[in-house]
Amino acid sequence: MAGTGHEWGYDGEAGPANWSELSDDYHVCGAGRQQSPINLTDATRANVDRVTTRWSAVSDFEVVNNGHTLQANMPEGSISLVNGKRYELLQFHFHHQSEHTVDGEHYPMEAHFVHKSDDGVLLVLGVFLDAGQENEVLAPIWAVAPKSKGTARVTATIHPQDLLPQSSAHFTYAGSLTTPPCSEIVTWVVYEDPIPASDDQISGFAEVFPHNNRPVQALNRRQILQGF
Repeated sequence: MAGTGHEWGYDGEAGPANWSELSDDYHVCGAGRQQSPINLTDATRANVDRVTTRWSAVSDFEVVNNGHTLQANMPEGSISLVNGKRYELLQFHFHHQSEHTVDGEHYPMEAHFVHKSDDGVLLVLGVFLDAGQENEVLAPIWAVAPKSKGTARVTATIHPQDLLPQSSAHFTYAGSLTTPPCSEIVTWVVYEDPIPASDDQISGFAEVFPHNNRPVQALNRRQILQGF
């Protein structure tokens, strides 16, 4: 997930190992006990609350290269529901390689769909991207995406819902933002099945963001649940 604040990055002195030293606001990046991402393994199968997505088709929306990722900002009107609680879809963005791992293995990319409830709680849906056929939803975004810091607009109509896998099988756990300030206010739902993106789409993103994934963090005393 993309955050804001003092200058940070993924390499060298500004990299993840030093985030907590860059600003007092980032101390949780080092001291937190519920940090993300994690390795998704040894999950407990459970009848957990499913996420119901009610996302609208969108057109004429903003795509931002913020120097850390490519982010699509969503207009109001798309929500997700968990146990009756309403979360507004704010934006989705991408990481290369995937931030979460499954049994220690990365996928080529991962998308994060960031939601916020009225009381400030964040829900993030994570979707892995694997090499396959061209992704038609991503195509108009990639076509205009700035290759350096900047903003563009997508005028084509896309259906963000088509960026979710057909299967609802997922992992869920309590975690954090994966970028500074690393706030531990996130309910994570990471789908098991990946969606496809072409080799050209993956390599095109990687040319701009060679690696923008935080290393996996300690699970500590948390439990990973596996829903279906």
